[in-house]
Amino acid sequence: MFASLRFVWNATRHHRLRPWRSEYLKWRIETYSGMKAEELRARDIFAFVWREKGNLLRFLRWTDRMETWRKSGAGPGTEE
Repeated sequence: MFASLRFVWNATRHHRLRPWRSEYLKWRIETYSGMKAEELRARDIFAFVWREKGNLLRFLRWTDRMETWRKSGAGPGTEE
């Protein structure tokens, strides 16, 4: 859970109270969905988050697993 929160915290740097202004988040949404970053407004971002909530939650769970994996010292080719 902490890795997920850290990702959101870092992704919204300088725009914590207004994350829809984050150029990084706009760029990530553009990369994922094909929507133009310069045309994104707050309502577009909220609609995207609502529509993709399952995938976004799955991504945040994955970041937690990767952080746990990294901290455990496991790496490619190692057995746990």
